[in-house]
Amino acid sequence: MRNIRRVVRIVVILFMGLLLHYALPQRDIARVTSTEIIRTDFSSINRIFYAQADAGAEEQPTRDLRLINTVRKTTYLFGMMRGRDQVMVFRNEDTGWIWPPYFKFDSSDLQAEATDSVSSKDDPEWVAITHYGWRVRYLSIFPNAIAIKPIDGPDVRLIPWFNIFFFVFLIAAFLFLRAMWMQFRERTLDPLGDAANDRYDRVSADIGERRGRVRRWLDTWRSK
Repeated sequence: MRNIRRVVRIVVILFMGLLLHYALPQRDIARVTSTEIIRTDFSSINRIFYAQADAGAEEQPTRDLRLINTVRKTTYLFGMMRGRDQVMVFRNEDTGWIWPPYFKFDSSDLQAEATDSVSSKDDPEWVAITHYGWRVRYLSIFPNAIAIKPIDGPDVRLIPWFNIFFFVFLIAAFLFLRAMWMQFRERTLDPLGDAANDRYDRVSADIGERRGRVRRWLDTWRSK
């Protein structure tokens, strides 16, 4: 039973970790190389990783998809170490009122900002791209760009303040709910459990006493 509980806890923690990693905002330092619009047919596998059509447009199985092609600076160890340049393709879709709750309705404006930020390798213009999601090449899944902000250079240190505050709030909420549960358990569930155990003990003792009386009565008949 304990092993089953451990497996369930590990699965829940793993699922929540993947969900947060997918949905929480991330920022990449990148250079926009081009923008394009392609016609996309969604499959039953990768459809869940796309948002929706532009606000006010009707959702179709096939629609245009805005892409932002970039060369980004890869980072490791939570941004403390920098690696080589790497190409990265972002999609640019409205999220609207659906999950995750970014309430993005300006994908057309963002595409114009990305087009205006296109630069060459000889004269680079670096930007910070806020996005969520994953890049899975064999499933044609792209992270969704949320915002583009010009920065001074590729060595700018980006601190994920939102994620820091979010995890601090998450930990504080967990500790608060855990304290409430422990208090509720101590004041309500434990007394109920103790009362139930006492009642069970009394009933068991009463049943044992009655069985003893029946046995003694039967013994009186056997002696005769």
